Amino acid sequence: MFARDADNPSKRDRSTEPAVALKPSPGALPDADRSGGRGGLAAGGSAPRVESVTRTTISADLTIEGNVVSKGEVQVDGDIKGSIRCAALVIGENSEILGDIIAEEIVVRGRVIGSVHGSRVQLQSTAYVEGDIHHQALGIEQGASFEGKSRRVEDPVGKAVAARAAHAS
Repeated sequence: MFARDADNPSKRDRSTEPAVALKPSPGALPDADRSGGRGGLAAGGSAPRVESVTRTTISADLTIEGNVVSKGEVQVDGDIKGSIRCAALVIGENSEILGDIIAEEIVVRGRVIGSVHGSRVQLQSTAYVEGDIHHQALGIEQGASFEGKSRRVEDPVGKAVAARAAHAS
């Protein structure tokens, strides 16, 4: 699921930066982990409850294969092969997302292959997006590349969440 690129010296070493404490969302753990008291859970079988102290960062040497869900801000400097859903998202210049994005605010500096659903979406000059963008407000800087359809909708995040819920049923 996770892979570090230890052989690439050009990627920044963040081992000395402060760790991010996350507050897991309800339902984020498999049923066996919630009830069985195993899988790194606190005594009594409950997940540790700590508050988010900073933005969650997926560092440049990290590749995630699978979906990412967060209630807060996410900064992606690495790569994600899967969908991401969060409150606010910043995709770094050397990052790549191969999957759909759902967030209120989205800033794209890197590469996205998949649909984008956000209230406010900004494609900066280094952005490359291949897929449809569903938005309330869209900004595209000169130099950004966008292949797909731009669709202005009233509630792009709510509609995307409802569509995924209906598809999962």
